[in-house]
Amino acid sequence: MKVYDFLFNDFDEILNKNEVFVLLSKKLNLNIMKKLIIALTLISSVAFSGNVSAQGTIVDVAVGNEDFSTLVTALKAADLVSALQGAGPFTVFAPTNAAFAQIDPATLNSLLEPKNKVALANILKYHVVSGKLAASDVVAALKSGEGTVELTALNGQKLTVIEKDGKIWLKDSKGSYSEITATDVMGSNGVIHVINTVVMPN
Repeated sequence: MKVYDFLFNDFDEILNKNEVFVLLSKKLNLNIMKKLIIALTLISSVAFSGNVSAQGTIVDVAVGNEDFSTLVTALKAADLVSALQGAGPFTVFAPTNAAFAQIDPATLNSLLEPKNKVALANILKYHVVSGKLAASDVVAALKSGEGTVELTALNGQKLTVIEKDGKIWLKDSKGSYSEITATDVMGSNGVIHVINTVVMPN
C-alpha cells in the first residue's frame, strides 16, 4: 500500500467518524428539542389550567358581563355582593338588563333606593338557590319529576322549574313565567343560568 493510499484511507475513516458524530449530534439535538417542546407544552397546559381554576366568583362573572350591569347595580344596592362572593356554592338565575327593563322604570328606581333595601334583597334572593345545579342536574330532576321540580330560594320561597314547549321555564309565586335562555355560566363558587324576565316573590 502506498503512503498516500494509507493517508487517504485514514482520511476517509476520519470523515466517516465525523459523519457519525454529526448524525449523533443531530439526533441528540433533536431529542433535546423534543424534550424542550414537551416541557413547554406541559408548562403551557398547567398555566392554562391555572387560569381556568382561578376564575372569579359568580359576582365577578356578572360584573364582567355587560348584560348583567343592572343586576350588579341591584346586588350592590341590596348589599348582597359579599354574601354571593362567599364559598357557596350557589345557583343564580340571573335576569339580563333586558329583563329588568320590563319592570316599570319608576318601580325599578324605587327598589334601588336605600329605604327599599329589604324588599330588593327579597327579590334578588328569590333568584338564588343554595347548591350548584348545572343544566344537566336540572334536566335530570325534571325527568324524575315528570317535567316539574320545585326549588327553595334563599328567601325561603319556592320556585318551580317547568319543561314545556321544548324549553325550560321558571314559574314564580305570582304564576308568571321566565324562560331560561342560557345555562352553565360557571364561577368558582357556583353557576349562573340566564333568564329573560325578573321572577317575583310574595
